[in-house]
Amino acid sequence: MLEPEMAAFIERAAAIYRGHSTSLTPPEQRKIYDQYAAAVTPALPDDVVTHDAEFHTGAGHSIALRLYRNHARHHDAARGAVLYFHGGGFVLGSLDSHQLVTARLAADTDLDVIAVDYRLAPEHPAPAAHDDCMEVTLAALAGRLPFELHAGAPLQLAGDSAGATLAASVAMRLRDDAVQGISGLVLVYPMLGTDPQLPARDSEALAPMLKLTDVHAFRDLYWGPHPPYPAWTIPLDATRYDGLPPTLAIGVEHDPLRDDARVFAERINAAGGEARLMIGAGLVHGCWRAIESSPGVQRLHEEVCRFLSAHATPGSSADNR
Repeated sequence: MLEPEMAAFIERAAAIYRGHSTSLTPPEQRKIYDQYAAAVTPALPDDVVTHDAEFHTGAGHSIALRLYRNHARHHDAARGAVLYFHGGGFVLGSLDSHQLVTARLAADTDLDVIAVDYRLAPEHPAPAAHDDCMEVTLAALAGRLPFELHAGAPLQLAGDSAGATLAASVAMRLRDDAVQGISGLVLVYPMLGTDPQLPARDSEALAPMLKLTDVHAFRDLYWGPHPPYPAWTIPLDATRYDGLPPTLAIGVEHDPLRDDARVFAERINAAGGEARLMIGAGLVHGCWRAIESSPGVQRLHEEVCRFLSAHATPGSSADNR
């Protein structure tokens, strides 16, 4: 059953954005999606300051970045940074579309939050978004981002939906390449395979805000309709789940992707790692935008902030063992 406040948010959202439509071109979809995001995004918290910059990749293209910093609480002993990869099915989303999330994370923690505007499909199919997020992460670990960050402070990865795919994939690739330095991993209503896990794939196929057909449409625009796919870009196709940083995986009840979070957390724990699973009762995919009205979303946000804060102190990293 939907949380009453979530039902009201869905009604409001549907009046602005009716969801993914294959009848529209990707640029048309992006325009409507950005209008929807702007309509439900309040003013940034007063204490949060932002700084935009460009990161130049080795391949020659630029990736826009935005740093969010809590000016009131940030000080020389600030404990670390979070790279945030936005959702949008690899097709939609921008620095602006998810600033409600990134600004609130910065406001409610002592952490710098850096949003990454990776390349989008179908203009840039797999593994373009993954490559961008990997290169930015490696640059952050090496202190080469165009921001003044605190040297040696822990770095965490976070993302929602498709952005969670990116965060999980990067963490697993770093583990495989024996690159250390990621102290925490947060995945919110993640898409971790090319088809959602059961039983939610069937029971929530017609869920509000994201339907199974939407998941498949986004998948086909990024990865293509048929395998083989770049293996490292699909976390639930991995052969091992050990050696990952502490992980928070959050699914929401009414979402065909709900069980991706559960299966991923179970596999990490079975491999001897540390993963916490949260399922948001009465919530839907994309619900973080309802943080001002939904008690369930407020609990979700608080859980993310607690996790990031707990894994942001020096020495908290699992060192990718």
